[in-house]
Amino acid sequence: MAGLNILSQTPSPWQLSASSTSSSSFSLRCRHFYDFNIHNCGDIKCYKIGSSTFPLSGAPRSKPSAFSSQMLPQLPNSSGSGYSWMQDNSASCGNFSPNGRKQGPLNSVAPTERAQISSVDDLYEFICSGPLIDKTGLTPEKVAESIDKWIEYGFRLCRLFQLNQLALNEPQKIRLYHYYIPVFLWCEQEISQHSSKFKDDEEIPPLVIGFSAPQGCGKTTLVFALEYLFKITGRKAATLSIDDFYLTAEEQAKLREDNPENLLLEFRGNAGSHDLSLSVETLTELSKVTKEGVKMKLPRYDKSAYNGRGDRADPSTWPEVEGPLTVILFEGWMLGFKPLPPEVVKAVDPQLEIVNKNLEAYYDAWYKYVKSWIIIKIQDPSYVYQWRLQAEIAMRADGNPGMSDEEVRDFVSRYLPAYKAYLPTLYSEGPTGADPEHVLLIEIDEGRNPILGS
Repeated sequence: MAGLNILSQTPSPWQLSASSTSSSSFSLRCRHFYDFNIHNCGDIKCYKIGSSTFPLSGAPRSKPSAFSSQMLPQLPNSSGSGYSWMQDNSASCGNFSPNGRKQGPLNSVAPTERAQISSVDDLYEFICSGPLIDKTGLTPEKVAESIDKWIEYGFRLCRLFQLNQLALNEPQKIRLYHYYIPVFLWCEQEISQHSSKFKDDEEIPPLVIGFSAPQGCGKTTLVFALEYLFKITGRKAATLSIDDFYLTAEEQAKLREDNPENLLLEFRGNAGSHDLSLSVETLTELSKVTKEGVKMKLPRYDKSAYNGRGDRADPSTWPEVEGPLTVILFEGWMLGFKPLPPEVVKAVDPQLEIVNKNLEAYYDAWYKYVKSWIIIKIQDPSYVYQWRLQAEIAMRADGNPGMSDEEVRDFVSRYLPAYKAYLPTLYSEGPTGADPEHVLLIEIDEGRNPILGS
């Protein structure tokens, strides 16, 4: 049978279970514990899921293996875990720390007994019902043609998050198949389009994808999952947060002294509390990490220093990336905010006036480097307070230090004026200089799940 060599010779999770391939129908067993019936459909190999028949798009690129902690991307510190979707008795997350950098070994949660395709029967329909299918340029036909990749990526993410891929609950299915995988496929499309602009003999700089999303909405986890998927598909990615560019503790103290009456600049976060020269230097040098062997350290920030006031981490602890980089994932709560007329921001909060003035320098420091954008839209800025409160309550319940409800309210109050002032314009117009063809707007609900939106 023509075309079977790629399945039998390429390292892949797919294996033929039939002893002979001479018949017109045979069984393809996936080491992911799924079974598919493969048939000859004219000159095309195809397989059936339930009563539907799909063309076989080929073997996935890489082989599942015993993962080591070195295979995992480093997860930056975040203000909230955003992992409520993961809580399920079928998953053990004891070795995974979403709020820290330490990674333990991942354990396989796949059952040892053979499972039937019935567990995947509705996967195709479920994927196609997702709110991001149209937005990411996918169609039911494209999903059908690449269903093996969807299963492969879902399997890998289950391994990453230590979920049982055969016993996913609804929130877990939504997060994987309606959110993380469609966004990853959109990023892949953006990378392909970016690469096509360069000639064969030209070095291709990494594509910078900006992620603008409010605190606590799960953007750090999204970026973590994407970085991992890039890694297993052979692409090198670097991750940055606007938090990495905060001023040093000494510079923050000076900022407070210069603005004694402004509560919005008392703590890190708003425009004016970042080292823009460091961000220009970092993003410029990262664009040159295009060759094998070229290395660069990425700045990191220690939020725990000075009793939570924070300070730049010691450069000896900064992670190192090596070229050739394909993509840079750059995320932040205020990434893409535009300066507004003074009277507009003053009507929201008079303290925003200096923040608004500071924002004028951020395009040249950040936005001009970003060629593709993912904007995560929330329906109500008050979600930020609720998400932060949930995270702190969970921390206290686990016996860890956490802010009181009043401290959470005070903390979030320093960010809400900027959300109220800048989010409407970000959602309606996009970031300054952004090409609408390369902007993905994702509206999420209070549970941090994507919805159809307006």
